[in-house]
Amino acid sequence: MTSEIIFHSGLGDPEGPVLLPDGSWGVVEMTPETGCVSVLSGDGSSKRVIVKTGRPNGMVQDANGTLWVAESMNPPSLLRVGLDGSAEVVLTEGDGHEFLFPNDLVFGPDGAMYMTDSGVHREPFVKAREEGLTDFPIDGKLFRIDLENMSVTMLDDGLQFTNGLAFGIDNALYVTATVTGLVYRYEWNADGTLGPREDFADLVDRSQPPGFKGGDGLAVGENGYLYCAVVGQGDVTVIDTNGGLVERIPVGGEQPTNVAFGPKGSGDIYVTVKDTGTLERHHVGVEGLPLLPSK
Repeated sequence: MTSEIIFHSGLGDPEGPVLLPDGSWGVVEMTPETGCVSVLSGDGSSKRVIVKTGRPNGMVQDANGTLWVAESMNPPSLLRVGLDGSAEVVLTEGDGHEFLFPNDLVFGPDGAMYMTDSGVHREPFVKAREEGLTDFPIDGKLFRIDLENMSVTMLDDGLQFTNGLAFGIDNALYVTATVTGLVYRYEWNADGTLGPREDFADLVDRSQPPGFKGGDGLAVGENGYLYCAVVGQGDVTVIDTNGGLVERIPVGGEQPTNVAFGPKGSGDIYVTVKDTGTLERHHVGVEGLPLLPSK
């Protein structure tokens, strides 16, 4: 079992944790009142707001220190954000498709960015859920973005609320779809194309009452295990390289949104928990895979 430590509290619906080179943490805050990219000090004691964007969701940092943000509402877009507070909308569509709900981002082995779009505008989706509708149309997509020329390729569609994504120890791409509760696996090809979608693992504890619960963000350990935030289930579910359940790490709330590995040598994961407004630290005794391709 891991021990839960609150690294920082008082965040407004946190998501997108990114360990910055100086040991501080970038996070996004998704509430209407916050809607910002923030940086937490390396000891977790203080926070500074970098820029307000709207409703930022997933976030990554490139080798040059630039933050890339999946902005889910204002408008739905890919943003380029500097730690100096600069922010610009880079893309609002790609490959003939308007972005509806950019959700999460990851860099591939080829240096390109891969992005999930949950496939539905957020406001009508939330309203439909509040009204108890279960058949609301969702067409989640998976995109590849070449940052050199900003060309976009749609790699898959028809996913039920595409959410988190990460490249595994096997160079395959793993993607969560929150509505189904599944993790999908795609063989990755050096030209940036993907093999067919494969069902890899079910993250949801089906013995518990149903509800809106399923995979959100995830991170991959050096052992190849997937550490998946399961929103609505209150845990980080750990999946082995064969798709088997290893353990469920409980968090302090019901809505963990994303996972990132801590500084090298720490063996820690950091988890954003939306309903408690916290960034938690859990010791798992495993290091994370590098997030940027080796040069």
